[in-house]
Amino acid sequence: MKLHLGCGQRYIPGFIHIDKEPYSHLDYQRDIIDLSIFDDNSVDTIYACHVLDHLSRKNELDKALSEWHRVLKERGLIRIAVSDFEKVVKMYNSGMDLEELWGHIVGGHKSPADTHGCVFDFAVLKRYLEKHGFKKVRRYDWKETIHKNYDDLSQAYIPHMDKEKGILMSLNIEAEK
Repeated sequence: MKLHLGCGQRYIPGFIHIDKEPYSHLDYQRDIIDLSIFDDNSVDTIYACHVLDHLSRKNELDKALSEWHRVLKERGLIRIAVSDFEKVVKMYNSGMDLEELWGHIVGGHKSPADTHGCVFDFAVLKRYLEKHGFKKVRRYDWKETIHKNYDDLSQAYIPHMDKEKGILMSLNIEAEK
């Protein structure tokens, strides 16, 4: 069983799609913090692309990671993509206008849920994953995933869509239970 949490408008065949916003392709419309519909150790893979940074760092981040760990099978894989704060700082320090980077810091603000409650670099996200029992935390290359042919924010570049010369603005991390 593979879960696509906070999938938004993205549909990836073979995944169970969960989002709290109403999309026609969803398998479940619900908050991704509450996966009580799934048994402990019942999920092989979790994919959460640019949704973890939308959670409140005080009320939701720990709850979500604990719940995701609970449902994942032993040696199951979690794959998370978030805006990479280290890259944001690099682009800002290189002279990029702050307004061009706002989406990576505070979210897109296209809906009430499209705001960020936390920011991550590799060290912080690794620390949170390990705090909740995840192991073998490492970066992943989106080009080597089963979802590589489905354009999502794990492939966010500046300049937009310049995958050859651009800077990848997504921090793509995977870990095991």
